Amino acid sequence: MGWYERELGWPTAGAVPPDPVTATPGTKPVRNLLTGVRFDALDVPAEAGFEVLDLRRFARATATGPVALDGRRMRLLVAAGSSEELPGLLDWLEWGGIPLDLTALGAGGWMPAPTVPRGIRRETAYDRLAPVWLRPPGPGDEVERSLPTMSLAGRSGACEAPWKAGRADGESGGPVGLVALVAALATACHRVRLRRSHRAVPDLLDPRDGRAQPCTLS
Repeated sequence: MGWYERELGWPTAGAVPPDPVTATPGTKPVRNLLTGVRFDALDVPAEAGFEVLDLRRFARATATGPVALDGRRMRLLVAAGSSEELPGLLDWLEWGGIPLDLTALGAGGWMPAPTVPRGIRRETAYDRLAPVWLRPPGPGDEVERSLPTMSLAGRSGACEAPWKAGRADGESGGPVGLVALVAALATACHRVRLRRSHRAVPDLLDPRDGRAQPCTLS
């Protein structure tokens, strides 16, 4: 049994992951971590994810729970079942119908298993082909306690959608609530989309551009 299954109790698919201490060189890691059982994952552009992680409210590793980087995508682990809440939550936050490139992996989904962290810096991780942990999971049931959730009554209480309770943040102590995290990610994703659109379209009114044409009103 590999590290993810033995230490975290996470279901996996594919080859058994190597033990971080005893693995022999060349051991092939697990291919997938199954979502929707112990956790779901919010999938966003890495550029947007880094913006959120740099915010003061989310700067502590314990504020967001585990975070993985896979090329130009970032996956933030959240409580199991969160993927089902995401569409309604985005509507409530008035992001419904806007293409944000913000999705959730839930029941029946999977994510590539990051390699066990070994002091990898952000700059190095960003250029790697294999997924890595930016904020690694802790052992056992500590993972669940670190995951953003919709619960307003604590981990052992009933889970209620915040828009039904008239509150803007599902935080009830511990990690930042799912509502606050999604709101920040949606804003960051929108900013990334606007920046990319701006870079893709030349500014015809820029006087430094030799092709610029004067704009007249009639």
